[in-house]
Amino acid sequence: MATLLHLDSSLNGDNSTSRAVATVFRQAWESQHPEGKVIYRDLAADPLPHIDAAAFYAGYTDPAERTPEQQAAFALRETLIQELEEADAVLIGAPMHNYSIPSTLKAWLDHVIVVGRTVMTEQPSAAGKPVTVVASRGGSFAPGTPQEGREYVLNYLRMLLGDFLGLETDFIVPELTMAPAMPAMAELIPLFEASRTKAHQDAEAKGKALATRLAS
Repeated sequence: MATLLHLDSSLNGDNSTSRAVATVFRQAWESQHPEGKVIYRDLAADPLPHIDAAAFYAGYTDPAERTPEQQAAFALRETLIQELEEADAVLIGAPMHNYSIPSTLKAWLDHVIVVGRTVMTEQPSAAGKPVTVVASRGGSFAPGTPQEGREYVLNYLRMLLGDFLGLETDFIVPELTMAPAMPAMAELIPLFEASRTKAHQDAEAKGKALATRLAS
């Protein structure tokens, strides 16, 4: 029985492209694992506190030597880390906010990154787990576009999730999501619709394929 850790971070609720695409992936996953488990965190509706000094330095302190304040502060980090470690796969909705990821998702990353445990160790504790990121964006930052040099979401998450945490990264990238709402982007609506359709198709295919792969 496989476990999926699903994180959403868009603040757009039912109007969110990343949430819609992630839902398709999750439903495809669940169709292959009707008895499976999904750990779900809505980081926008129920944001995590930003990491403070006590929680941060507790990660560098031997558990037996932590002060009562550090122990209390690390409790949430321990919960989040265990959720990541116990999951068989991870699904993250990561819309582009001001050229980067939402601060709520950054807060989650800050909590689960612990030197000597999840990163910067011979065997990071979550290494090898597949993570699928739905990285939606209002415009296009694809190679060859004018905005290519301002793409900080995929590059950042490839480095942090892949190189640092050792996860097996895959991305679904619905683009031009602002086209229907921006008159200046009206001519791009067909491209937006094509990108949205492809993202939904990719999410269904990837969700089923990953679930099947982990069940074999």
